[in-house]
Amino acid sequence: MAEKRDYYEVLGLQKGASADDIKGAYRKAALKWHPDRWVSGTDAEKKTAEEKFKEASEAYSVLSDPDKKAKYDQFGFAGVDGAAGQDWSQGFGNLNDILNNLFGGAFGGFGGFGGFGDFGFGGQQGPRQQRGRDIRTRVKVTLEEIANGCEKEVTIERNRPCPDCNGRGAKNASDIKTCPTCKGSGQVQHVTNTLFGRAMSTSVCPQCGGTGKVVTNPCGRCKGTGLVRVKETVKVRIPAGVEDGMQLSLRGEGHAAPQGGVNGDLLVIVEEQPHAQLKRDGANLFYTRVISVADAMLGCEIQVPALDGAQRLKLEPGTQSGTVERLRGKGLPSVNGYGLSSRGDLYVKILVWIPRKLGRSEREAIEKMRDAVRPDPNREDKALFEKESQYF
Repeated sequence: MAEKRDYYEVLGLQKGASADDIKGAYRKAALKWHPDRWVSGTDAEKKTAEEKFKEASEAYSVLSDPDKKAKYDQFGFAGVDGAAGQDWSQGFGNLNDILNNLFGGAFGGFGGFGGFGDFGFGGQQGPRQQRGRDIRTRVKVTLEEIANGCEKEVTIERNRPCPDCNGRGAKNASDIKTCPTCKGSGQVQHVTNTLFGRAMSTSVCPQCGGTGKVVTNPCGRCKGTGLVRVKETVKVRIPAGVEDGMQLSLRGEGHAAPQGGVNGDLLVIVEEQPHAQLKRDGANLFYTRVISVADAMLGCEIQVPALDGAQRLKLEPGTQSGTVERLRGKGLPSVNGYGLSSRGDLYVKILVWIPRKLGRSEREAIEKMRDAVRPDPNREDKALFEKESQYF
């Protein structure tokens, strides 16, 4: 070609195109101009396709390499002279190999572009190993159990290998034959005519389900499936710190797969039971305690429920309603945490109860106290009232 075209122009891109855009543009150009597509064309068409393919491939070899692309963006062809990649004059390679190298087999494999007369979109080769279905179940746990972790038992129904035929589906090994439809490959091929020629695709064999084997004399108990339904109890270890809705996975404890395939998993969803007195927020716990006016004024000691036993908490005289006390390390552990430092805290909110109605003796006692205890701005709790007044 007399004069090189800009690499971005060759691929129909703008400068600054992303790596994905560059890949996509080259894929289109490779599919359009690969010489295998033009084997039945005229000499002029073949020559044009060859030049276009070389041009697109050279552009891609530069723009797909971050270092080369940076040099080309700054200095043009001078920055990548002699570094354009593969010597395309030595042959084009199979388009199957080119595209799979470029895109990592993202197209399922191009099963032979020989002459571009037949091409295929291949799939998995050989008999398919089946996998059993997963089982989902729920387990209820209390906050006390979550605090230290526990072990629970869950009863489930699941498929297991038939004991009469050892999971084969037939009592005798001679009753298992190679599938006549797929000849043991587990797949069948389909050929259709397309714009580019004949396309070959594969799918799972409908007769054997991809195993490559068929049972001619099924087991009477499992009817040839190799599986029977059984009720079993499984022990589940619940780690400390789990939260409501978390899912635990027990590998291989789900349904068994036919023909000795891979077992599914048992997925256990944690269902946290509400606590009578404590509320949870992540690893922290919250408790609200109501005390009398007298206890708030004189101070007192209260019992606070905690997951490892009741805790004593001393309230100082003059405790105000809304005060929050913190018991460090008395919350819940993190699921992946270690040691006391990874545990949450227990927060205790104090509310002072003020009765709406008073008896005669109570009113008389309060009347006597009214004159003795009045708000004094010079007292030590002055700062508290000034702080609260800012909210109004």
